[in-house]
Amino acid sequence: MHDVIRTERLELHLLSLAELDDVAAGGAAGFAARIGAEVDDEWVKEVRGLAGFRASQLRERPSDAPWLLRALVTAEPGQPRRAIGYLNFHTAPDPSGMVEIGYTLMPDARGRGYAIEAVRGAFAWATREFGIHRFRASVSPGNERSENLIGKLGFVRTGEQWDERDGLEYVYELETGEAG
Repeated sequence: MHDVIRTERLELHLLSLAELDDVAAGGAAGFAARIGAEVDDEWVKEVRGLAGFRASQLRERPSDAPWLLRALVTAEPGQPRRAIGYLNFHTAPDPSGMVEIGYTLMPDARGRGYAIEAVRGAFAWATREFGIHRFRASVSPGNERSENLIGKLGFVRTGEQWDERDGLEYVYELETGEAG
């Protein structure tokens, strides 16, 4: 099943097309009820633009569905369940079998190892379910947290690119049979 990726402390919940549309419109009540977690206004504000973009992408390429937007939800026993960020692959694998990952944590969730746990979980899922062994990440210069994370996973810088929304980005790749 592709709807939820589970790690030790997190669940990565895939948003449906209807949920993407709701978040893009500024709401998340239905999604929050389905996953049984708090999804606050700050999370919606952070994800809103990307949700609209991914909804359009899903309408154009339904086969991208399992790769798109996932809410990172805390799932630790005895702790409140809440959305603390998001993760997504940009599309289904390219012809060479590579996928590019993107992720963001809300500021109050940073520094606790959630991002690396989520990325490792997503990579393990992609490898287990689809045989993916090639991963890509694009990081803005000066984003030390992301550079540290991808360094811990073994990514190697392969170049740079210009992103119309984010500006200059360094491109990193990882080829592995394991999830970091």
